[in-house]
Amino acid sequence: MADFFQYIHAVGTGTKGNRDLSHEEAFEMMTQILNQEATPEQISAFLLGWRIKPETIEEFHGALAACDALVQKQPLQDSLELGYPFDGKVNNPYMLPLIAKILEDVGLDLVSYTDLWQPAKKGITLQDISSKIDTAKNLHLFERKDYLPQLHALTSIRKNLGLRTGLNTLEKLPYVTQSRYALTGVFHKPYVKKHIDIFANRYERFALIQGNEGTPELFSKGRLWLHQNGEVQEFIIDPHDYGIEYTKSWEKITLNESIAQTNEPSEAFYKLAKLNAAVQLFIAQRFASIDEAFEYLQSKEGL
Repeated sequence: MADFFQYIHAVGTGTKGNRDLSHEEAFEMMTQILNQEATPEQISAFLLGWRIKPETIEEFHGALAACDALVQKQPLQDSLELGYPFDGKVNNPYMLPLIAKILEDVGLDLVSYTDLWQPAKKGITLQDISSKIDTAKNLHLFERKDYLPQLHALTSIRKNLGLRTGLNTLEKLPYVTQSRYALTGVFHKPYVKKHIDIFANRYERFALIQGNEGTPELFSKGRLWLHQNGEVQEFIIDPHDYGIEYTKSWEKITLNESIAQTNEPSEAFYKLAKLNAAVQLFIAQRFASIDEAFEYLQSKEGL
């Protein structure tokens, strides 16, 4: 086993002294971190330096392979894996329970993950709401303490560091169910290629959306990028084009307010959830277009 200090040295000696890790080194580095064979101080020092250096795609691939080697798989292949950030949502409620309800009888399983709050923004997490909201039978929320307890055990170290690190990217799509399709959120277009380079080779279709607060939930006009067979298509989605007049919040909401808005959605919020459900049906190849999927959902009684 390599001395962990060599990895700290690779990312923490400044512009002239820093170097990128090979795939094999990144695998070993992440294995040592997950097993906490390095001290908390060493782990924090590396994660901070790695972020500043910054991380390379090859390093991400090696680190992701180390995570994959430890993840407890539960295959659910004809499903859509949804990558939510573990630092939560601050200003708006979760749409996921509504989307799952809308798709409950359509034949698409939705997969996502819960854990304790992780830095950086102090939001309401999926775990915060999961025990307080009735979930549809097609929504599968896996707890990280069960599928990757080693990463769950790093929570206190990450909270003490208090900053976003490379783990925030790696953790969103752990591939527990080996889904054919995946969707995650991005803040800015430059992150699109990065996420495609890291994750797309796992999936038949891999999508990214300019989602609310970094989630895969579209609340206002934004872009969807869809990767398939090495090519990327870009779509612009505007809720106004679907007759949806919803104004997202810019003010912090409480957990109770978030749950109330999900449990008792306004007509506009529920219709917005339908549009997001249509996007997911399109990604999962149930319909040839978002428009067709939305029209189908609008036509269904009880929705």
